[in-house]
Amino acid sequence: MMIALHKNARTTPAIRAEIAASSDTASVLAKRYGITEQTAYKWKKRTSVADRSHTAHHLQTQLTSAQETVVVHLRRTLLLPLDDLLAVTKEFICPSVSRSGLDRCLRRHGVGNLNALKPKTPSEPHRVFKLYEPGYLHMDVKYLPQMQNEARRRYLFVAIDRATRWVFVAIKDNKTAASAKAFLRALQKACPIKIQKLLTDNGKEFTDRLFANRERAPSGNHEFDQLCQQFGIEHRLTRPRTPKTNGMVERFNGRIADVLKTHRFSGSEDLEQTLLRYVALYNHQLPQSALKSKTPMQAMKEWHQSHPHLFNKRPYDRPGCDS
Repeated sequence: MMIALHKNARTTPAIRAEIAASSDTASVLAKRYGITEQTAYKWKKRTSVADRSHTAHHLQTQLTSAQETVVVHLRRTLLLPLDDLLAVTKEFICPSVSRSGLDRCLRRHGVGNLNALKPKTPSEPHRVFKLYEPGYLHMDVKYLPQMQNEARRRYLFVAIDRATRWVFVAIKDNKTAASAKAFLRALQKACPIKIQKLLTDNGKEFTDRLFANRERAPSGNHEFDQLCQQFGIEHRLTRPRTPKTNGMVERFNGRIADVLKTHRFSGSEDLEQTLLRYVALYNHQLPQSALKSKTPMQAMKEWHQSHPHLFNKRPYDRPGCDS
């Protein structure tokens, strides 16, 4: 039998048993085992050799048992924080109760943790993106921090393919329609995949859908829409004030935010080169769980082998990264 002894205990279970079975007086046993007479007398009376709990048998509390029942009921039904419950208790139940005493009362009755008493709201299950063939891209614009050698902040245009997670970025001085068009032209030239659909938010650089905070259908005459039509790309828009619709590019923007937080940049050129290096690393060397531990470029190569008609050109790794 395993018995936990106090670290300063002078007796063991075997000695205690000997004391209980001995017919000698407490004074004789105290001298024999090097303990006090009170300790010897205690173990002569005990029927067990295990230590008893040191918790007081009668707690000194300001609240009666009936009052504690009322306090616990208030805690469970009203879900009051400790300080609010203390004010109610002092006003209507027991004026002399202390905060620490009330807290101990709640803990004794198992209602000390308020969060554990609150009803559990089921969390929304994680939704995976619907499977698409390569060619459906998400696009967004992210603010960049202003460097000490810049007169104003710049903007990072980001595009990511839904099927392969391949990413393309470019830094622009502003977020006008002209910058959006220049980014789309560069994306069309750099992307090995035939871009079929493009999802953006309702920013002025992408659409004329919103005017004076009123929702309306895009006219199709916006500069960006016209360039999409020229390239044969279907331009889709997210619903207003629903950034989660464009969640794939938002997740990548979160990665960019982590890079910005964990690096110290000497200037605008250092910032730009760091972001471009990270995107290259992401595309060619970082396996993605959504791609079954493949990199975006590996996933793109597999798609090219099985569906070459979806590509404008053959995808290649960067020098030194080809597998």
